[in-house]
Amino acid sequence: MIVDFQNEQNAADEKTLQLVEDVLLFIADKESVAQDAELSVSFVTNEEIQEINKTYRGKDAVTDVISFAMQEHGEGEIQIIGEEPILLGDIIISVDRGREQAIEYGHSFERELAFLAAHGLLHLLGYDHMTEQDEREMFAKQEHYLTEFGLPRTTE
Repeated sequence: MIVDFQNEQNAADEKTLQLVEDVLLFIADKESVAQDAELSVSFVTNEEIQEINKTYRGKDAVTDVISFAMQEHGEGEIQIIGEEPILLGDIIISVDRGREQAIEYGHSFERELAFLAAHGLLHLLGYDHMTEQDEREMFAKQEHYLTEFGLPRTTE
């Protein structure tokens, strides 16, 4: 899978970008995502994500991550049409909110960005949390993947 980073504010250093990419590639492999699939990850401020949330989702509030899928999903599977590279979509992460949540949850900023990226990728792959059951399944899956990768949630 090809990951294109937009990091205009230099909010994440190269080591963090590499960690996020490694986590995304790990999950993509576990989810059997095609190797030529592409996605974009943008790191933005609270103000920028609030504007995006307001414009595209009608919610005038800061959030931590937003995903915009480019593929249609059915029964949790990506529907592939043609032989073009698969454009999964965009993941937009508020770095400000990521820092706040890392402190709130008692783990590293890097772990929080990896969590948010994992959450965004699962959305692009068709997972959602509109019902309590779906939420339990999605969050369990992302925690499982992060733990298996070596980034378990710390508890204090």
